[in-house]
Amino acid sequence: MKKIVLPGVALIAVCYAFGRFSYGLFMPEISEALQLSESASGASNSATYIAYCLALLTAPLIINHKGHHYVIQLAGISAILGLIGIGLAHDTWLLAVSVFLAGLSTGWASPALGNAVSAELAPDLHARGNSWINTGTSFGIIVSGPLYLLFTDLWRISYILFALIGITVLLWNRHAIPATKTLPCTKSIWSCMRPTRPGSALLMACMLTGASSAIYWTFARNFLTDEKGASDSEAVLFWIVMGVTGILGGSAGRIIERIELSWSYRIGILLLSISLGVIVLPSMTASLVSAVLFGSTYIFLTSIFIVWATRLFQPNVSIGISLAFLALGVGQFLGSFMAGYSIEVFSSTVAFLAFAILGLLGLFLRVKPA
Repeated sequence: MKKIVLPGVALIAVCYAFGRFSYGLFMPEISEALQLSESASGASNSATYIAYCLALLTAPLIINHKGHHYVIQLAGISAILGLIGIGLAHDTWLLAVSVFLAGLSTGWASPALGNAVSAELAPDLHARGNSWINTGTSFGIIVSGPLYLLFTDLWRISYILFALIGITVLLWNRHAIPATKTLPCTKSIWSCMRPTRPGSALLMACMLTGASSAIYWTFARNFLTDEKGASDSEAVLFWIVMGVTGILGGSAGRIIERIELSWSYRIGILLLSISLGVIVLPSMTASLVSAVLFGSTYIFLTSIFIVWATRLFQPNVSIGISLAFLALGVGQFLGSFMAGYSIEVFSSTVAFLAFAILGLLGLFLRVKPA
């Protein structure tokens, strides 16, 4: 299992933590260096959501014709080009194109690796394999946090280092993951996009989770520094703690095996909503508790969605993962917009509590993956 899982973890770290989420961490420094307005920074950041959705839509098509090994290489190359571009960017256009390339990698990596797990591992290892690969985001956050502290003003060096790590990871995946030909979709791709069992609950669960978690990914750091008076070092500590505890999400596969997917999902939703409520408490200790809950639970829930999708969309697992993550991405896009509006009209505290309640709506969904 390690031969598939370990390079998969590394690829997810490069694509998600370095290529996608690190932009939010370094955004103040990038905006200052390139003299970007708030609207320009926001437009560049939105490029990653657009790219993510486009890649998720095209991933099943490419996997069906070229195989998951090809798409894994494509994800790695786009991440590397995006990271290099961000590191060398001197204007808004190059930055936006680079962020777009990095965003494509995330939408290609998850479905391709899910397909690789289905093809290369025994069925009883699928849940654990997918769950551990999904923790790559956390491992990448653990690396990006200290690099931010070391190179806060020299952010270009961080992105070049990210790109060098990405090249190593790409070569590792190229040699470690076999170019196995999986069973293609024998009907039209649109017919194969229909789940073997009712999948509306999965897509709604993903969308609600994406929407409720968007406020955290987008505004948690600003809330700590602007509203709670945390220093930059404390904010980065918060980021690192969130990454470290995200590794706990790798246990999702075993937990699903023990208490079934339905209960695993409901526990995850409850803890995620609690994390959104705890962050508004006044102490830094509460913020760190919130980081622990959010980091571990977000990775845990996305792992559940991967397992849920692979059970619904047999044997076309890449299609299931693509649709699940597309719904998650749409939820995050809408959630970011709603969060910004709520903070502007009301307050950050009210907005975080409102999004916690929004997340709890997922408890009313019926989970029947099998």
